[in-house]
Amino acid sequence: YTILSKVHSDRNVYPSAGVLFVHVLEREYFKGEFPPYPKPGEISNDPITFNTNLMGYPDRPGWLRYIQRTPYSDGVLYGSPTVENVGKPTIIEITAYNRRTFETARHNLIINIMSAEDFPLPYQAEFFIRNMNVEEMLASEVLGDFLGAVKNVWQPERLNAINITSALDRGGRVPLPINDMKEGVYVMVGADVPFSSCLREVENPQNQLRCSQEMEPVITCDKKFRTQFHIDWCKISLVDNTKQVSTFQEVIRGEGVLPDGGEYKPPSDTLKSRDYYSDFLITLAVPSAIALVLFLILAYIMCCRREGVEKRNMQTPDIQLVHHSAIQKSTKELRDMSKNREVAWPLSTLPVFHPVTGEIVPPLHTDTYDHTSMPLMQTQQ
Repeated sequence: YTILSKVHSDRNVYPSAGVLFVHVLEREYFKGEFPPYPKPGEISNDPITFNTNLMGYPDRPGWLRYIQRTPYSDGVLYGSPTVENVGKPTIIEITAYNRRTFETARHNLIINIMSAEDFPLPYQAEFFIRNMNVEEMLASEVLGDFLGAVKNVWQPERLNAINITSALDRGGRVPLPINDMKEGVYVMVGADVPFSSCLREVENPQNQLRCSQEMEPVITCDKKFRTQFHIDWCKISLVDNTKQVSTFQEVIRGEGVLPDGGEYKPPSDTLKSRDYYSDFLITLAVPSAIALVLFLILAYIMCCRREGVEKRNMQTPDIQLVHHSAIQKSTKELRDMSKNREVAWPLSTLPVFHPVTGEIVPPLHTDTYDHTSMPLMQTQQ
């Protein structure tokens, strides 16, 4: 395949620091750069994916995220710019890949971060919406509906969406593909007035107890969100920056020069010779000598300290030796007698008359036959 690359003109955007930035990478914008299908009049629906990175780097800035569910959906760049990048243009290289023809198209997105006059907003609230995915929440109409519901409850003069984060980025699990389950989204908003009484209801002891028991708290304004957004009120976070005490400590920096330690003196070129004989004796000879002594002691105990039969008999009383000798002699005699015994066969086990002729049958064994090995019952012939 011949892989072509075309470059679009650069696009400039001007987001504000501390305010949510969303930029949609539309597939229709790049379709004109790729050749259509061979059949004339057929609508082109090529699978297109995007790759985004900071110019000169393999990845995006830390505050900028990117998501695209399928090659047939648009990509979205979103995030909350930081104050440190105000006035510094951030160039994002966007590369579109046509998965059918293997062609690419590129253009640069120049992000000029501006300073917001009404930022930072001192009162910030973070909501967890369970029935939304991040790309669904980033849609302008859905985000506008959510901000409208929050403004209706909070009644601020200025209200901004500060950041949107997927629940998967917070350690959440991927939902099961059943009942159209969603992964969930964290949405942080900021306002210039204190929190309303409805939002403060989460801090009540009764609601805190219900949350600890994994029960849904009772919030009076939940019905204003329930029609479109299912909010987990146990995970709401309220931050009042006006009451936070700064813990910043001024760092006293030095001159950056190490203290003078005097003139460097390298070691002398002529080193004295060292005798390692004593080290050899300590590490090898001494352990070997100790091991040899222990071996000799063990050999003396095992070989030279054996009592033997004679010494045992000398220490044994005579009457005990006589009894032991008599027992051994009697046992030997009994064994010899059992080998040479001659026992006559019982007459009841021997046939007397032949079952057919009636003649007297002679014995089935001779006198030299081993009677001990013959069974008691004889099979008649």
